[in-house]
Amino acid sequence: MLRKLKFVALIAFFGLASAGFADQITLKNGDHLTGTIVKSDGKTLVLHTDFAGDVTLQFAAITQITSEKELHVTTSDKKTVVGPVTTSDGKIEVATKSGGAVEVPPANVVLIRNDAEQAAYVKSLHPGLLRGWNGGVNLGFSLARGNSETENLALAINAVHPTLNDKVTIYLSSIDTQNQLATPSTVANLIQGGIRYDRNINPKMFGFAAGDFMSNALQDLDLRAVYTGGLGYHAIKSDTTVFDLLAGLNYTHETYSDGPVNTPITIPPTYASYGVTNKFAALTLGEELMHKAGKTTVLTENLYFFPDVSNTGSYRMNFDFGTVTKISKWLGWQNQFGDIYVSNPPAGTKNNDVIFTTGLNFSFTH
Repeated sequence: MLRKLKFVALIAFFGLASAGFADQITLKNGDHLTGTIVKSDGKTLVLHTDFAGDVTLQFAAITQITSEKELHVTTSDKKTVVGPVTTSDGKIEVATKSGGAVEVPPANVVLIRNDAEQAAYVKSLHPGLLRGWNGGVNLGFSLARGNSETENLALAINAVHPTLNDKVTIYLSSIDTQNQLATPSTVANLIQGGIRYDRNINPKMFGFAAGDFMSNALQDLDLRAVYTGGLGYHAIKSDTTVFDLLAGLNYTHETYSDGPVNTPITIPPTYASYGVTNKFAALTLGEELMHKAGKTTVLTENLYFFPDVSNTGSYRMNFDFGTVTKISKWLGWQNQFGDIYVSNPPAGTKNNDVIFTTGLNFSFTH
């Protein structure tokens, strides 16, 4: 019996000792929470607990904070003080190593980070081009046999490298449909790729430069290269929704073919020209939307309009809408709808190409 009491007392001692080395939060309703302060944006505070994981608290509901380890506290005047934090007389007191105790009114607190969060923030400022990438790979495949022998492969790769002040986006997508009973066997072959660089000018405005490339066998398009520069505006920018407006100027170089190259008939051989090559300047007008619908689904939508400035009757328009629903941390289900419109396609081809793909999404972070 005595041995059992000693064991209980020992457990209680270590429990109290561990609590003494943890951060303490007291709420207005009298509740006391123990854990590790992770971060705060001045509106909410994240506390990591042993048994409940990360708990998000309303910052205004907190009456007392006591941290054992150093926290990085950033104020509204963009100053950061570092040290253990306590509350006294309605103010937050930071015990700095060099300047002694610094008092900060709670209303002036913009950010609070622990050492790990601060290190991650500093790293995000200059992550290096080989680190900090995130994105996904979309894959869809269909097969038919019997009255038709058709294979369809849809592949898309998207990668984003964001930092505090800029962002690099790379994308590549391909749709290939083969029908072995048809002549020619290639029914559809669409390849798109590009790279874009965004640089923040202020919290609402950003500049961008991009290069986009497309090949579309359905419209006899060998290659379209579009080089764009312009400005963007964050009309909405929150944790769940980003809505941007874009405007700029681009240079377009595109080549359409209308069949194979003519057979040479002279010695030395000379080739007759074929197809159509267009070179022109155009406007770039567009909008982009990203919205997190709940915890598992992300909606994306964008619309771009490219009017030819030298020929007002000619223009292009691209529309895309997609969803990705998470199945696990790295696996999801994606659906993508797209419409590519050209006002003046080559003779014998249609203005519109409407594309729908569905399949698996493999996300990655590096």
